[in-house]
Amino acid sequence: MSKHFNRDGILFVVSAPSGAGKTTLCDALRQTPDFVYSVSCTTREPRAGEIDGEDYHFISEEEFRERVAAGEFLEHAEVHGKYYGTLRAPILCNLRKGVDVLIDIDTQGAAAIRQYDDAFIRRALADVFIMPPDLEELRRRLTKRGTETGTQIDIRLKTAAREMELWRDYRYTIISRSMEEDVQKFRQIMGAERILSSRLIIA
Repeated sequence: MSKHFNRDGILFVVSAPSGAGKTTLCDALRQTPDFVYSVSCTTREPRAGEIDGEDYHFISEEEFRERVAAGEFLEHAEVHGKYYGTLRAPILCNLRKGVDVLIDIDTQGAAAIRQYDDAFIRRALADVFIMPPDLEELRRRLTKRGTETGTQIDIRLKTAAREMELWRDYRYTIISRSMEEDVQKFRQIMGAERILSSRLIIA
């Protein structure tokens, strides 16, 4: 009797300090349609070139609070005075259909998902931390980006130093060298997770 194998979707969570290359990595990964990219909600203003509904769902603080009260978020957090959150319903829908989902969130959000009160979500999780080589390289990348003042960069670097201490909480850590190398390593992780025996279901 032949066996037919299926699996539920995998929830790929990627976190990194600001400026470590997380957004660049996710943009590159999104060029291939082998997973769904989860678009987060935020109360911050769009940066130049960002598109509502594609980069983020840009919503008011009032609407954000209403969605929190309604229990619509898988995780939510305040970062640098602005709110960010991941909508639960579309993620659950895709995972149950066997579709992999990629989420780009900070360390607070990743910790919340690890502790989420749903065993299905916790089993689906494969979390990856993007580690900058050092803080000086991170400063160089933030300065090159040109979107923050010197004071804002100093604040982000202090936050980054704290976040970099959390790398052991993640299943995988990629030491960021170049975008091409980071993408290659992330795709190796995705490939390995997809053939884990523990994720297979006999139909």
